[in-house]
Amino acid sequence: MISKQKILNTLNEIKEITDLELIILAEDGKRLIATCSEAEEEQLTCISKTIPMTVENDEDYSLLIYGENAENEIITKMAACQIRNLILSKTEAFDRNNFIQNVLLGNMLSIDIHAKAKKLHIESKPRVAFVIDTGSKSTDIVLELVKNLSDLKAGDFVTTVDEHSVVLVKDIANTKEEELEESLEEIAISLVDNIHMEAMIKVHIGYGNVVEHIQDIAQSFQEAKLAIEVGKIFYAGRDTISYGRLGIGRLIYQLPMSLCDMFIKEVFGEKIPEILEDEESMSTITKFFENNLNISETARQLYVHRNTLVYRLERIEKSIGLDIRKFDDAMTFRIAVMVLAHVKDTKK
Repeated sequence: MISKQKILNTLNEIKEITDLELIILAEDGKRLIATCSEAEEEQLTCISKTIPMTVENDEDYSLLIYGENAENEIITKMAACQIRNLILSKTEAFDRNNFIQNVLLGNMLSIDIHAKAKKLHIESKPRVAFVIDTGSKSTDIVLELVKNLSDLKAGDFVTTVDEHSVVLVKDIANTKEEELEESLEEIAISLVDNIHMEAMIKVHIGYGNVVEHIQDIAQSFQEAKLAIEVGKIFYAGRDTISYGRLGIGRLIYQLPMSLCDMFIKEVFGEKIPEILEDEESMSTITKFFENNLNISETARQLYVHRNTLVYRLERIEKSIGLDIRKFDDAMTFRIAVMVLAHVKDTKK
């Protein structure tokens, strides 16, 4: 719970200033942290003093002090006060982290969340969950990078809930509603860029909807996780994805496999068209859809003659049995390709 190294550093600093040997004892008298070894302690013949330190919601500790200045009440009380506050801050940080983890995982009742949040001085305010998928063993590195971001607020939380993702619960209380969508996307993009720049780690980020109360943050967290899962299937080229922008992909992701198989057979028949594996054809279709079925603009962006594009589209029509120049056929083809991607991912 307590970072022993940080507390030991503090003890050593106090020792240098006061010329005291300092030992923190657990409630049962066991040595926890000390500026001297047990063997060195046995050789000490100077004055000693024990000061109890009660830490709220935690075990009681004692500070054992050796040295000529041990009789100086001001020095010993200041030393004990500084160490107690350090232990308390570390304990509270642990409690807050443990609390937000349990909230995210849905391990607490709403009434308990409210009571604990009040005790930890955590206000209910608009927040959104960002899930940073590391997809590797670099989670600890990413966790520390995100914790050290300069724009983190007091109302933000950074934690982990599994081995391959970091969660940022972001306070967006001061963000204007009309700027919210753009602001959340900027946060996600900034996280991706900073993590890649600082550690050369490529991550994917999903984020949920904004929630008003701390007890609802688990909902935003689940939405962020779903955004990543759906995004990997249908929006593989994107590093960031919002739950609110999943569109039809969210619906397809929840379809049963039997219905997916039936739909694919209705559209493509028993055999999947080989053209779906042809990079040039799929690139042409993607660009055509991006330009809202506009042949002239698509031809311009592909650097081909208009007639060349028309020829490609006619060849695609013969292969798939759909004229994607028509809106209904284009929609059917788009959905069929997404359903097919879902089926392939499920059967991996």
